[in-house]
This record gives sequence, C-alpha cells and structure tokens, in this order.
Amino acid sequence: MSIYEWGIDSAQYATEDLFQCVMRNFGYPRFWGRYLIRVPGISEGLTIQEISFIRNKGVKLLPIYNSFQEAKGYRQGRIAAAHAVFHARELGIPKGIPLFANVEQFFQIDGDWIQGWTEALVTNGYKSGIYNDPVTGDFNQAFCNAVKGNEKIKMLTILWSAEPELESSGPRNPPNYNPKAPDCGGNVGVWQYSRKVTQCPIDTNLANSRLLSFLW
Repeated sequence: MSIYEWGIDSAQYATEDLFQCVMRNFGYPRFWGRYLIRVPGISEGLTIQEISFIRNKGVKLLPIYNSFQEAKGYRQGRIAAAHAVFHARELGIPKGIPLFANVEQFFQIDGDWIQGWTEALVTNGYKSGIYNDPVTGDFNQAFCNAVKGNEKIKMLTILWSAEPELESSGPRNPPNYNPKAPDCGGNVGVWQYSRKVTQCPIDTNLANSRLLSFLW
C-alpha cells in the first residue's frame, strides 16, 4: 500500500516567514513545488539560495516550468523542454529529477506537444512531469492522443492532477488520495487538492511515496 506525503507549492519565494506560516497553520511539508523562472505577475523564479533553504529543512524540491501559454506542436514541446532543462542545469538540479510543465486548464494543448516535451526531457536525462486539469480544458484529449502516438508516454510522464479541488488541510488531516486521471489512465504521482488556502500564499498537495523518492 502506498504512503502519501503532504506538501505545498508556491509562486512566491521560499522564505523562513512563509515556511513558518505553513508550519503554524498546517504542519511540516515533505516537498515544495517552485517555479524555475520568473514570469511577471505570475511567479517568482527559483534561486540557488532557495534550493539550499528548502533542502536544509529536509524538504524535497518539485521543480515547475511555466514560461509558456500555449502547448501545441511537437517542436514547441521540445523547445519548452530544452528551456526547462537549461534552467534546471543553471540551478544545479541533477538529472533524474522530474521537471513539471505547468499546463493550466485554459491552455491550448495537443498530443504532439506532450510527446515533444516528454521525449526531449527523457533524452536529456530528466523525468517528464505535467501539471494538468484532466476534467476541464483540452488536456484529457491531448494526453490520450499522445499515448496513441507513443504508448510509452503513459509510463514516462508523471501527472500532477488539479482535480478534484477540496478544502485545504495539513499533514495531520489530509484527504484520501483520490485524484482524477485522464480517461486513458496515467501515472498520477501528485495531486494539488486545494488552491483555496487563505492562511498562507500556497497550494496544498499529496504525493505518493514513489514520486517523493524521485524528487530532489
């Protein structure tokens, strides 16, 4: 039976103040999702100092790439992966770690992009991850089309599901692990179960122990 671990993601920098807010209101996170680069008005970019801060707390890093607003075409998928790999290397994130593309529910996305993203990451020695909403938007069909084009995509891609959305909670009272997956299945390793967090500027997540073992 899998063990599920509680963690967070934030668009803001990982600071002692934010960490203490999480500890005070929720509990100790086992992992922390952070964005690889700054996107004005959306996310602050991860720094080497932040990585040291997170890892020195005994918390694992979940890297997110979000410098795109459309995910269509095989070549564009490979380009996005190349940019993610470049920034991961600049930050010293080692090979073998999953890099998660941030695919919002309102993004246009197709199966070719997913194939390009996943194949390019694997070629460069990283694991492929995709944050997604399998219920609302184009991701469900796009992922299943990608699997039709290359059945290995289902095995190679770690899915981070945004559905269903529940109330926030901490590691002492997490929900039962029950994330939504695409219609064709898939490896859902992490679930962002709440974006309704009022106490701290974070989202709350559960991950299975296998995913946690891949994080840095």
